[in-house]
Amino acid sequence: MADLQASFEQAQQDIKTLTQRPSNDELLALYSLFKQATEGDVHGSKPGMFDFKGAAKYEAWEQLKGMESDAAMQQYVDKVAALKSAYA
Repeated sequence: MADLQASFEQAQQDIKTLTQRPSNDELLALYSLFKQATEGDVHGSKPGMFDFKGAAKYEAWEQLKGMESDAAMQQYVDKVAALKSAYA
């Protein structure tokens, strides 16, 4: 677990060093994996229909409902590694 946590924290730093901005879909995937890893299942009420960005984030996180924190961390680390090789 300690190794995964360290890799997760390193991935959070690595994502900031990309030379190109990831696509909106990639950013949304990273957001939802990060939230699932750090906070667990989605909570709170869904943003209103005119808050498109907030609703998209909520829905992406909601799709990961039930995923274990460790699995979300590992997928986040893997996604960042893939983005690093594509955009670095």
